[in-house]
Amino acid sequence: MSIKIRLQRKGRKKKAFYTIVVSNSRSPRNGKFIEKIGFYNPNTNPYTISINVDKAVNWLIKGAQPTCTVKSFFLKEGIYYKKYLLSGVTGV
Repeated sequence: MSIKIRLQRKGRKKKAFYTIVVSNSRSPRNGKFIEKIGFYNPNTNPYTISINVDKAVNWLIKGAQPTCTVKSFFLKEGIYYKKYLLSGVTGV
C-alpha cells in the first residue's frame, strides 16, 4: 500500500480551497483519507498555508510520499529540514 500526502479540493466553483491529507495513492482525490494534517487557501492575498508540522514529519518518517505541490509547501515551511534534523546522520 503506497501512502501519499496530497491536496483534497473543497469549496465551490472558482473559490476552491484545499486540505492537505494523508491517503492511499489508489483512493480518489476527494475520497477516503487517513488523516488531515493541514490546509491551503489560495483565495486570500497572500495565500495561507497551515500545516501540523509534527504530524507531517511523522508521516514522512513512516515513508509517505508528498506530491510536487505539497513538497513545495513542506520546503517553504521547513518540514524537510526538521525531518533531516530528527533522523540524524546515517550511513557513516
